[in-house]
Amino acid sequence: MTRAAVAGASGYAGGEILRLLLAHPTIEIGAVTAGSNAGERLGALHPHLVPLADRVLQDTTPEALAGHDVVFLALPHGHSAALAATVPDDVAVIDCGADFRLESGQAWTRFYDTEHAGTWPYGLPELPLTGGARQRDQLAGARRIAVPGCYPTGISLALAPGLAEGLIEPDDVVVVAASGTSGAGKGLKAHLLGSEVMGSMSPYGVGGGHRHSPEIEQNLSWAAGAPVTVSFTPTLAPMPRGILATSTARLRPGTDPAVVRGAWEQAYADEPFVHLLPEGVWPRTADVVGSNLVLLQLAVDAHAGRVVVVSAVDNLTKGTAGAAVQCANLALGLAETSGLPVAGVAP
Repeated sequence: MTRAAVAGASGYAGGEILRLLLAHPTIEIGAVTAGSNAGERLGALHPHLVPLADRVLQDTTPEALAGHDVVFLALPHGHSAALAATVPDDVAVIDCGADFRLESGQAWTRFYDTEHAGTWPYGLPELPLTGGARQRDQLAGARRIAVPGCYPTGISLALAPGLAEGLIEPDDVVVVAASGTSGAGKGLKAHLLGSEVMGSMSPYGVGGGHRHSPEIEQNLSWAAGAPVTVSFTPTLAPMPRGILATSTARLRPGTDPAVVRGAWEQAYADEPFVHLLPEGVWPRTADVVGSNLVLLQLAVDAHAGRVVVVSAVDNLTKGTAGAAVQCANLALGLAETSGLPVAGVAP
């Protein structure tokens, strides 16, 4: 068995990692740690994790994380780098925070209030890259992996095939996406109270102000092999989980609609966690709850000369914890699909 520690186990991402690891055939759960919640029973914070209910959260220290084969970091942005530096180089560290996602230090300092810690291999295995490669090639056997953000996961996979095949203009990409409230974390915030959220939707980070904007542009630029400009508007939806993103881009003149769909079909034909739905069937967030799946559908708007791609993803599973376990599988030489559900929960 492979032994895993989860730092930040009291939060939503940490709890979701533990839920998935409970069903993993070859990874056993070792230390579970937290910051301010250290000393509490895990069951008091995650009542749904019944098999782990009597575990007591330890302080997040290098000593607590020692002796494991893989360490999952589910910490606030800016807190992973210092702790990761204390983990031996031969131990796989899977970071769910943003600390190591961006190549550009300038982009990091624009959106975050700490110094840029560096760049780790980016943990989106399915991402098509220019020239026919996949991001997966950088993850097998890696000992440091940066898990993607939730919005960038669905949005990047939605548009990358068209950019990799040269079907999309890189300077006119527009995305509007809705996310459930768990994407904001477990901390108490007035605007996330039930009475504020129920029956209402609201935008935030408008005008390029969301922290995931540079990450989305980075990923799509890797796919295109050239800089891509994205206008991204996130919205908050009255649901606990899920992201529904509508991504549109201008097609290059003369592009055949049949060629467009073919590019997406070919890109994801062999991907177990990315599914292009039959024509006319559109993704719903309800269909991906609890799964490590991204559902996609596309249409060509011939009048506007654009492709429209809709993606649905569970922000806590494939958008965070599921991606972390998927990356750990690749890093440790396990089957990539181990412990990861492809069926959602309904109703």
